[in-house]
Amino acid sequence: MDTLGWDSCDIVIVTGDAYVDHPSFGMAVIGRVLEAQGFRVGIVAQPDWQSAEPFKALGKPNLFFGVAAGNMDSMINRYTADRKIRSDDAYTPGGAGGMRPDRATLVYTQRCKEAWPAVPVVIGGIEASLRRIAHYDYWQDKVRRSILVDSKADLLLYGNAERAIVEVAHRLAARQPVDSLTDIRGTAFMVRGPRPGWFELDSTDVDLPGRIDEHIHPYLTTAEAAAAQGQSCAKDDSAALPSLPLPLAGEGGGEGSVCHHPSPQPSPRERGEGVKTVALPVTRKAGAVKLPPREQLVIRLPAYEQVKSDAVLYAHANRVLHLETNPGNARALVQRHGERDVWINPPPIPLSTPEMDHVFGLPYARSPHPAYADAAGGHDGGTKIPAWEMIRFSVNIMRGCFGGCTFCSITEHEGRIIQSRSEDSIIHEIEEMRDKVKGFTGVVSDLGGPTANMWRIGCKSREIESACRKPSCVYPGICPNLNTDHGPLVRLYRRARALRGVKKVLIGSGLRYDLAVQSPEYVKELVTHHVGGYLKIAPEHTESGPLAKMMKPGIGSYERFKKMFDQYSAEAGKTQYLIPYFIAAHPGTTDEDMMNLALWLKKNGFKADQVQTFYPSPMATATAMYHTDLNPLKGISRDPARAEKVDVVRGERRRRLHKAFLRWHDANNWPLLREALKSMGRADLIGNGRHHLIPSFQPATDGAYVSARRKNSTEAGARTSTVTQGRILTQHTGLPPRESGGVPSRPSARRKPR
Repeated sequence: MDTLGWDSCDIVIVTGDAYVDHPSFGMAVIGRVLEAQGFRVGIVAQPDWQSAEPFKALGKPNLFFGVAAGNMDSMINRYTADRKIRSDDAYTPGGAGGMRPDRATLVYTQRCKEAWPAVPVVIGGIEASLRRIAHYDYWQDKVRRSILVDSKADLLLYGNAERAIVEVAHRLAARQPVDSLTDIRGTAFMVRGPRPGWFELDSTDVDLPGRIDEHIHPYLTTAEAAAAQGQSCAKDDSAALPSLPLPLAGEGGGEGSVCHHPSPQPSPRERGEGVKTVALPVTRKAGAVKLPPREQLVIRLPAYEQVKSDAVLYAHANRVLHLETNPGNARALVQRHGERDVWINPPPIPLSTPEMDHVFGLPYARSPHPAYADAAGGHDGGTKIPAWEMIRFSVNIMRGCFGGCTFCSITEHEGRIIQSRSEDSIIHEIEEMRDKVKGFTGVVSDLGGPTANMWRIGCKSREIESACRKPSCVYPGICPNLNTDHGPLVRLYRRARALRGVKKVLIGSGLRYDLAVQSPEYVKELVTHHVGGYLKIAPEHTESGPLAKMMKPGIGSYERFKKMFDQYSAEAGKTQYLIPYFIAAHPGTTDEDMMNLALWLKKNGFKADQVQTFYPSPMATATAMYHTDLNPLKGISRDPARAEKVDVVRGERRRRLHKAFLRWHDANNWPLLREALKSMGRADLIGNGRHHLIPSFQPATDGAYVSARRKNSTEAGARTSTVTQGRILTQHTGLPPRESGGVPSRPSARRKPR
């Protein structure tokens, strides 16, 4: 600050990660975006949270504190899926653990308030995004309040919040009070009492089946949708809006019209009417109704005091939340906590390609802060940050994912609409990396993002995209309105590897193989030029039961991709392997499902060294299944005959069993597997033949088994591949690393976040 001539900072950002000035690190992006707007930004990285003094290091911010736990959720970063403390932290110099507190957003916010009580605190990042409503907390095994309530922050920003943070900064700089910032998309705040001018849809009770669960047809034109309701799109001269029941998942429309076209959210202060409340349940078959503008609708979720003790209401609230994630048709949500409401505005509008280019084109140093080298006496070994080492030679080309996997948090955070950079912007970053990043050897470790092959893929029609309420564009099959053309991506790959000084461009992000098979040209290009011997993909399971709860394609899609992969590898004269990822103990998985998966693994010669046990992250649909034993993908009802129950894997022994099936080859798991197979009536799988799953004998010592395994692995050669999985460190995911049977995972190539 002295060198720059600053007497103060406008904004001070507090983060739980070591500071790396790279666009894959969220706080670097937010800091550079605000800097480009003319604000003076300071970063307090991994402060000592035992007192407020470290939070005063840069003085009192003129505008606000920005607080985030880091690129990962602090609880997932600290604890394994078995709730055991991790010994390392990939976002800390030297990988040291314990450099951030549990629930870091809460602790940092408290210290900021202690340091400068009058300064507003704005929270964001993955930890805040996934806790914006009342949510099930796996570590305490209970439903917690919204993080906005517990942290006492002034404002919450969710998603990739560049546009929102810029507006917040400018309006606070214009001396608008923070409690007046209630009309910004992608934000949440606390309110007391009703807000004038809003139509409130009451969703505090569970509907009968077939009511709010009834989806509008996403492929009808607006005129056809109106005709289906016995109306037309013509403007109605009637000015009054009757207080009639309104469908929660139905078609929104403007005043006097049943057609809706999204428009900027008006300021509530411009509306003078009192709150109109309408009750559910209703059906859109009940008759024609005139709907108020969507931007004046707010859906009231069941209160925290209700969902914390009522599994049916919790599943219902989770279902409603996920129906309101499309920026084109989402409505505001409100949830009571005690005497106040948490108000959540609709999701942010995705960034356009020029906006993405601007964000990624800012002057990042693309390296950790020099202070880490100074503190270590200049020795490189003490300054390595594992997350940085992983992504230093990779390029993020897009955001978002329309896969909708229920265990994944990308949709809740980044959204399901793909935000793509331009080809020129990506190529420019590769050239910058080649010319400026120390240690570059000509190998680009990854061109990807949350998913490797969704760049520039999306809905063919903006109108359909704005109206669609489907949670996935590729489940149960690929939507006919989805553009699956991989041609632009093929051209990007060819241009990237033709650059001077670039020897190899690898693809390390997770590949959506059911999309890839739609473009044989892409698969051939990928396999011929961009696979470094192994390609990681994630079928997650082989059985239809758990796959339906995950919203993942059947194993047949994997088989089709594998056939193409093997064919093009052979044509290229290369010996290459597919490495599939699988999840143990996911909701909806029976013991028999895991047994069948183990048989598939043995048949195909896979011996997974590192496996993932299902990790219930906040707000995910699969987490709602885990907590409630209900399936929010289906209709929620209090009638047990109508609601779909989910087989949830709880308890240490059963979770260990499912993990043991994935590691069927590990002799340490054989006693548990023998006992389970006998109780399942499948003792026929115990024996010493090729058709048996596990042997009937137990090795004398672990050491003898390990030696035999290494020998057999060497002899098997190409027939058997060993899965080696590492940390999941893609930008803004906050999701867990794969577990390694009690051994800390080693960082490896980036893949699709879990």
